[in-house]
Amino acid sequence: MSFRLVRPAALASVLALTLTGCASLPRTPYTASEAAVSHVLDVDGLRRYTDEPVSKFIPDKENPAVTETYLALSGGGADGAYGAGVLAGWTAAGTRPTFTIVSGVSTGALIAPFAFLGPQYDDTLREVYTSGIAETLLESPKIFQALFGSGLFGNARLRELIARYVGPDMLAAVAREYARGRRLLVVTTDLDTQRTAIWDMGKIAEIGSPEALNLFRDVMAASASIPLMFPPILIEAEAQGRRFQEMHVDGGVTAPVLTLPDALLFQGHALPRSRRLKIYILVNNKIERDFAVVPDGTLDVASRSIGLITKSQTRSIVFSTYEFARRNRVGFNLSYIERDYPTSNSSGFDTAYMRALYQYGYEKAATGHAWTATPP
Repeated sequence: MSFRLVRPAALASVLALTLTGCASLPRTPYTASEAAVSHVLDVDGLRRYTDEPVSKFIPDKENPAVTETYLALSGGGADGAYGAGVLAGWTAAGTRPTFTIVSGVSTGALIAPFAFLGPQYDDTLREVYTSGIAETLLESPKIFQALFGSGLFGNARLRELIARYVGPDMLAAVAREYARGRRLLVVTTDLDTQRTAIWDMGKIAEIGSPEALNLFRDVMAASASIPLMFPPILIEAEAQGRRFQEMHVDGGVTAPVLTLPDALLFQGHALPRSRRLKIYILVNNKIERDFAVVPDGTLDVASRSIGLITKSQTRSIVFSTYEFARRNRVGFNLSYIERDYPTSNSSGFDTAYMRALYQYGYEKAATGHAWTATPP
């Protein structure tokens, strides 16, 4: 998601309520040692963290004859319409690969399952981002919720949107692709541990139970839940015979886009020489610096500053991935919204803006101009 999508009046209410120290609902306490060994749905390995050892991310068996294709989808709120358009235009161009791995953060997490399952879901993505459905996601501000809960807006409509499109059939389809060796990953931020969690959605889908479907939906909702704006998602976990709830929010808090684990990206580890990888980073946002005279007001300064933090984080990951790709002979491809593309002046998920942005992404991809091999 994106903080710039929130109405100024709503943001002002949140800031005021936050400064007054609102009450919060009690939670079951648990320890850091329990968090370190916890698991969900009584199954190990449903999620890992970006700061784990590199051995956790390298498969035991590799096929050096196969080049893996990895699509990384960033956050961006309404700008997810760009990613949806790029995918459809890529299909029209006839050059879209079947991705070995797909990861998604925030709005990218909402796109990821459809991108993972292939072009047959292009029309579904177009509907989600251009039909006006997304415009209903921001409910009327709930002052009671902000005072006694953990977010100004409820997340009922977000949950309803996810449940509408993510059902048992999709779960079964993801499980089938997982059995073929493909991987679907969704990123959340674990507020309790302050770590970036990577959820293995195919492994969750493989379970196939109603509880697994609920967890699949919860993870998608958590990845798109902006702190303060939307309530966090509490996910049931167990460790050492005790049950408790982990608190997960927008994956973009810690990782606006997931490309590679920290051990590879920032700690100097190399990819095995037999591993052949081609990365496509689809940024649902602008990443180039742009000039604007910022009004001298609290909300304008806060909005511009938060946007700059996200842009700087994204640039850091993109450039680090590019340098890693150069050192390890990894194919690097990047797509993003150009600096001169008009920014929406409307709050929320403006349908007209999203339709135009979808078409912009579609035309770039359909004409072969969506991807670049170097960062800006």
